[in-house]
Amino acid sequence: MQTCTTAFGSLELERYPVTENPTLQAFDTADVYLLQTLAEQPGADLPVLVINDHFGTLACALAKANPALKPHSWSDSELARLALEANLAHNQLEPDAVVFIDSQQAPQGPYKQVLIRVPKSLALMEDQLSRLREHLTDDATVTAGAMLKHLPHAAGDLLAKHIGPYQASLAWKKARLLTATFDANLAPAKVDLTTEYSLPGVSVELTNLPGVFSRDKLDNGTRLLLESLPTAVGDQRIVDLGCGNGALGIKAAQLNPEAQLVFIDESHAAVASARLNFARAFPERQAEFLVSDGLKDMPPASVKLVLCNPPFHQQQAVGDEAAKRLFTQSSEALDAEGSLMVVGNRHLGYHVKLRANFDKVEQLAANPKFVVLKASR
Repeated sequence: MQTCTTAFGSLELERYPVTENPTLQAFDTADVYLLQTLAEQPGADLPVLVINDHFGTLACALAKANPALKPHSWSDSELARLALEANLAHNQLEPDAVVFIDSQQAPQGPYKQVLIRVPKSLALMEDQLSRLREHLTDDATVTAGAMLKHLPHAAGDLLAKHIGPYQASLAWKKARLLTATFDANLAPAKVDLTTEYSLPGVSVELTNLPGVFSRDKLDNGTRLLLESLPTAVGDQRIVDLGCGNGALGIKAAQLNPEAQLVFIDESHAAVASARLNFARAFPERQAEFLVSDGLKDMPPASVKLVLCNPPFHQQQAVGDEAAKRLFTQSSEALDAEGSLMVVGNRHLGYHVKLRANFDKVEQLAANPKFVVLKASR
């Protein structure tokens, strides 16, 4: 637990999932800068909207400062929602002190004040700004913040395109803000930020909503894992873990026509994309689609096969903690004869990490960059 001092008071905050790295915090100076700037503005009698609030720092501070005016938090991330839930509890705030809105829902405005953490995906940011505009008051301000090293120039261009003219702040402790004022005369064209590409061996185009991993082309690691998928799972359960657009699960479904497919991702946009793609590929077939923290809620020993191309970052933090959690969750969800098939960059050394949870680890395929491994008991 770490203390974050803001213009709206102090908070006790923790990352979710809890990290083994003591140098990682649940907040940074961009969060503090956003809150400081908001505190200097005249108060409003409307809820503040926060967007892409990674660990609930912004929403918790606002909820603590004014419990009667619940802030709204709009995010694509289930991990962000769980972090918000945990940090509300850490600060003795009620679970409903913040209204959470997932990315596949529209925000509930009107809003006069909006705070945005600039996401890694500019397609996601443009989608959010485009959809946000109709929910703003005529005198609204939209302030986007990021650490300097993670702030692309195009973020300002998107604010100007969809909201109105913006000003960049001075840098403060390696953070910068971009504040846009609503221009009622602006008439931005509607944008369709979905992308499509083909899946080898399957007669379906994969649709990717804004923010989905590998939305412009099939990831090369996924492509290698596709070539190793089994065909003898029968009517057992196959989980596409961290499913993205559902490529692995859809191909597995084609190869195993009797299997039960489950698609899981912490991204609402990813699960929505997978649901759309599976329905297009197999209109007569049923599957499960879960927005979840991995296999956390999957019953023990209930899965025959897990397919996974693990993420190696959470927001801007790069590491193998996410992969190791998914490996542990997989070992608990698999039945006695089940297996996990995973692909990763060679340098990540997944063959060593998998042995912490599995007795047998074998290599199924490899190329100069990626390796496909199968882990079982």
